[in-house]
Amino acid sequence: MPHLVIEYTDNLRPFPEAEVLEAVNASLTASPEIQDEADLKSRFITADRYAIGTRTANRGFVHAQLRLLSGRSPETKKELAGRVGAVLREHTPKPEGVMVQISVEIVDMDRASYVKERR
Repeated sequence: MPHLVIEYTDNLRPFPEAEVLEAVNASLTASPEIQDEADLKSRFITADRYAIGTRTANRGFVHAQLRLLSGRSPETKKELAGRVGAVLREHTPKPEGVMVQISVEIVDMDRASYVKERR
């Protein structure tokens, strides 16, 4: 915990994954909500088959899902989503003629059923 999954459409390649990971991890771990930077697990998924509305031409998206153990306040969730969104706005490619949508979602993970082990 937490888990950050960032999905983006393949028409946004080359996507600066390494830069975004560095920037978003630095931003999130600067929050007092992330007590141990080694707990943050971030990754990218590229969508090569997708639809945005009724077509894919000239449209793309970046969607980040930050999964946190339940119990955080709405204000805290908004602040964390803002951190992720700011990094995505700064680093997401803006290809000529492509409408790009950026979204961030905070998802609560059930504390009672979450299992984690460090070795």
